[in-house]
Amino acid sequence: MADTAARTVIRTRGRRAHAAFGSRPSSGTRHPLVATAMVLPLAALLVVVFGGWEAVVTQASSVGVMLGR
Repeated sequence: MADTAARTVIRTRGRRAHAAFGSRPSSGTRHPLVATAMVLPLAALLVVVFGGWEAVVTQASSVGVMLGR
């Protein structure tokens, strides 16, 4: 019986912590601007470290052509 009570207490504390510190909305989606702000610094770092600026420009140009611009 004590084992079950201990598990219940641990589960309740975990739920409280998740409710207090959970960063995602209940729908599980993230605003596109937030996602962009999260990924841009890493993308910039990878471009600088690996010198892939030409590849980025080529891909952007290809996407632009594909979209008809």
